[in-house]
Formats: sequence, structure tokens, C-alpha cells
Amino acid sequence: MEEEQQLTRWEGYVDWRRRPALRGRHGGMLAASFVLVVEILENLAFLANASNLVLYLSEYMHFSPTKSANNVTNFMGTAFLLALLGGFLSDAFFTTYHIYLISAVIEFLGLVVLTVQARSPSLKPSACGPANLDIPCQEAHGGRAAMLFLGLYLVALGVGGIKGSLPAHGAEQFDEDTPQGRKQRSTFFNYFVFCLSCGGLVAVTLVVWIEDNKGWEWGFGISTISILLSIPLFLAGSATYRNKIPCGSPLTTILKVLVAATLNSCISRSPKGCISRSPSNAVASMATSPSSPTFTSKEAEENAKARESTDAPTESFKFLNIAAVDNPVHKALECTIQQVEDVKIVLKLFPIFACTIMLNCCLAQLSTFSVQQAATMDTKLGSLKVPPASLPIFPVTFIMILAPVYDHLIIPFARKVTKSEMGITHLQRIGIGLVLSIIAMATAALVEIKRKRVATNSGLLDSEHPLPITFFWIAFQYLFLGSADLFTLAGLLEFFFTEAPSSMRSLATSFSWASLAMGYYLSSVIVSIVNNVTGISKHRPWLSGSNLNHFQLERFYWLMCVLSALNFLNYLLWAIRYKYRSTGANK
Repeated sequence: MEEEQQLTRWEGYVDWRRRPALRGRHGGMLAASFVLVVEILENLAFLANASNLVLYLSEYMHFSPTKSANNVTNFMGTAFLLALLGGFLSDAFFTTYHIYLISAVIEFLGLVVLTVQARSPSLKPSACGPANLDIPCQEAHGGRAAMLFLGLYLVALGVGGIKGSLPAHGAEQFDEDTPQGRKQRSTFFNYFVFCLSCGGLVAVTLVVWIEDNKGWEWGFGISTISILLSIPLFLAGSATYRNKIPCGSPLTTILKVLVAATLNSCISRSPKGCISRSPSNAVASMATSPSSPTFTSKEAEENAKARESTDAPTESFKFLNIAAVDNPVHKALECTIQQVEDVKIVLKLFPIFACTIMLNCCLAQLSTFSVQQAATMDTKLGSLKVPPASLPIFPVTFIMILAPVYDHLIIPFARKVTKSEMGITHLQRIGIGLVLSIIAMATAALVEIKRKRVATNSGLLDSEHPLPITFFWIAFQYLFLGSADLFTLAGLLEFFFTEAPSSMRSLATSFSWASLAMGYYLSSVIVSIVNNVTGISKHRPWLSGSNLNHFQLERFYWLMCVLSALNFLNYLLWAIRYKYRSTGANK
């Protein structure tokens, strides 16, 4: 009897069998631990190929360096942008539990397609280059290109669903009504990035080495096995998970409020003799009226609960308040004050989201031009030849060291100094990441100047032989961008999850990955614009051709540095004005 009293229900949560989730049995760090281990395998499967994909496309599919870079950024961008779909489905119709399982199967199928193509010579373009001078290089086209992109974008769809559901699933396991639960949730996000880096470490070392020395079919095969193993491992934690009950489409709520505010505003200003819908009168009417006569008793009860949490609309985005009126244009456009306030919260998050896109545009260079730079340099480490795609080992290792230090030393110290529960706020973490991205781009420009100077002095501008300069120089830009990624990604994930309305948390958490996606897309757009602008008047475009030594890559990096600095100034304007709403954020 005492045990039954202790096992009280988690309101709004169910277990994997859709029974009420119970305190003491579901949720907590044990449940989140399964998510962390699964993230290692999931990111291993994704990053093992993404980090080296630009070389696969150029050397085996015979795309040009610029086209290879754009294909990689488009693939990565699509994968992260589809996280919005995963988050939306998790909030609206399914649970994060089910979305992960479905997405993992889709990614598995995509990797199977890529493995089969990499293993079969007839499904790839004919080998060419110095070893096959009599065979012209032809990029993949027709059925071969279709198979390549089918596999890639099945992987992108699966990765998007996983990114949109897995972080939110782990964060949902903690009780945000207690200080201990909030601190554990913050620890979870730090270790989520740590585990993401663990998977990345194996991917950019062991798997990349296997791809370069044993063949790409082995690399794709390892990724396939990795994502397949993650499924039973995730299922093993089913008995411990608490799964948030879907609350309906958050996009429908947002659209309904925006449409209602627009139409109600137009009608109130109509010159015809229509009833004026003043927001203040509407609020008073809603507060005093128990329910609309058209509601059922169940609907009335739900609306009453919504009104209890918000008695009056806030002054921010005041034009939306008119959406909550007692006599809307149409019954389908009836909005509660709580729904209006939820939409306001989402709108407040967008400026922060937008300011992180430029940082992720800088991060996109790690998997494109930076890899191609390293491929022209001396990659020997003693007697060992390091694959260029293994360069991310530097930021990944640094993140794995810094993440525990940050969580167990820096944050406790900051809490004592600031006398606040958070220690360092989410927006401060994001700001640090933006500053580091500026430093990284300046460093990248200086390193490229040195690399080209060595190529010129050595007479190797048009040679395919490695330049007499160690690839460790490239490690500096990786180090700064990796550090920026740690501060920004962990800060963004927790910021969006804690600040968003509870009915939109999976979708809001997906904004972190959508920012990555927009960064990759922006990288492709900037490269295209730079080539078009710099190619005017018969000048050679900065980033065109097949020889990286003839690129003006250092100028491109300086441009990215300036844009990042301007973006940081814009971020400061929004971050200073932002007011936290989450529990514990202001303590």
C-alpha cells in the first residue's frame, strides 16, 4: 500500500505501453542514460560518412571540389532541417519514443543503399585520374547519381527524425519542478554533447581510416551496423522511459493565433457596423465567462485550465492579443489567452535562433574546404598517415575534455559566484560560442595564407604532391570552432527546451538543428554569391576550379570573419533585451 502511494503519476506522461507513467519508476537519470549511449551510436553512424563525404564525392563520384562541397552542405542542411519534422511529429501526433524508432529504421535503409553502391563497381563511375590516364573522369549521373542521392537523403530523413526527437526524449525524463531535476537536466544536455562527440571521435578516427584504407563499403557498413545496434539498445530502456503525451499540432496553434489576430483586427477596423473587438474587453469577458455555450463540458474544463495559467495577456507582441476574443470571426479561430502567450514565446525565440545561423555557416567549413585544405598538406604523424577527414579529432577531443570540466567545475563555481541556479545563462554560453567563431575564421584565413605561401615557395601550386607543411596548422581553426560548437549547441538545446511552451518542446529543440541546417544552406548560398560577384569582368572567381591552390580561400575566410562579427553585434542587441521565462532561469 505504501509503495502504491509513493508511485504517484506523472501528469501528462505515459510509459511505452501508453499506461500512466509513475514517479519512482519512470524517468530520471537512468532513463536518460539510455538516450546518451544511443546518441554515441547514432552520431557515429552519421558523422563517419558526413566528415569524409566531400572526398568520396570528389574522388569516387568525380564531382568538382565546389560541387562536392555544395552537395555535402545541402545533404547536411537537409538532414538537420528535417529535425523540425521530427520535432513536429513528436509534439503533434506521436511520442519522441516512436519517432526515434521510425527514424532509425529509415536511416538504416539509406545506409544499406549507400553500402551496396560503394561495394559494386558497376554502380559507380569508372575509376580515373593519374592511375588511369586513358579513362576520362565523368561525374556520376543518371541511375548512379539517383542511387547515390536516394541513399543520402534517406539517411538525411532518418537523421532529421532522430535529431528532432532524441534530445527532447532525454530531457523529458527529468522533473523540472525541482531544483535537482533542473540541474540534472542541464547535466544531461552537457553530456549529450559529450556523447555526440564520443561517437564523432570513433567516426573521424577508426571509421575514416577504414574508409581510406579498406574502402568505402567498409565505412558505410560500419555505420549501418551502428545504427542497427542503437535500436535494441534504445528499446532496452523502454521500461524506464516516461513519454510526453502529444498535445496536437503546435503549428496549427501558431497559425490559428496569427490568422485570428489578423482577421479580428481587420474586422474591428471595418467601416461597417461590426462589433468592435477590444482585446481588453475580450479578456474581461473570457475571464468572467465560465465557458462558451458551444463547448462540451470536456472542452470547457480544458479551456478553464488554460485560463487559470494566464489571467491577462502580456504587453509584448500586443497586436496578437486581439486573437483572444469572446466572439471570433469563426468558431475554428477561437483562441485562449494561453495559446496567444505560447505563440508570443515562440516568436521571442526566433531572433536568438536567427543569430546562430552564421556560426553554423562557419561550422560548415569544417566538412568542406577545411578537409580539402588538409588533403593538400603533409598528413603524416611519424610513420602514420592521418586521413584529412580525421581532423575533427581535435575539436572532438577538446569537447570531450571540456564538457565534464564545464559541468563539474566551471558551473558549480559560477553558481557560487553568481548565486544563481544556472551559474552561466544559456544566452551567455551562446554568446561565447559566437565570439569563438569569429576567432576561428580569422585563424583559418591566416593559416590559408601560410599554406599558399608554402605552395608558392615550393613550386607546388599545380602539383598533386603534398605540401611541405603539416596539417596540424589546420587544427587551430578546428579547435576554435569545436569549442564554439560545445558552448552554442548545448546552450541552444537547453535554451529552446526550457523556454518553449510545454506543448512545443520537441519542435523548439529542433530549432537548434534547424540553425545548423540554415548554416549549411547559407554556406552554399554565400559560396555561389562570392563566385558570381568575384567572377565579374573576366576575373577568376574566388572559389572555382579543381585546384584549391588557385582559390582565394583566405579572402573567403576573412569575409566570413567580418560577417560573424556583425552577427555577434546583432545577437547582443537581442540577448540583452531577452527576459527568461523558465523556472530557475531567473534564480
